[in-house]
Amino acid sequence: MKNKITKMEARVFRTRWKIVNRAEREELRGTPINKKFEQLAALMSSVKELGWTKPLAAEEKEVRERWNKLRKVYHV
Repeated sequence: MKNKITKMEARVFRTRWKIVNRAEREELRGTPINKKFEQLAALMSSVKELGWTKPLAAEEKEVRERWNKLRKVYHV
């Protein structure tokens, strides 16, 4: 397996991913909001089964700390 790619191969690779990203954005924009809520609800109900509780708790703590800093700065 070769480790280096040519500039042309890199351009082709980048172009392909731009096309993929564009298609994904269009698909997401076209998804009805109720479908997005269904997908979110499915993810949220799967948190425990996927083992995401601890990572999410750590992130939640970090987010709460940021909000508290903002409240102090803006005296809310």
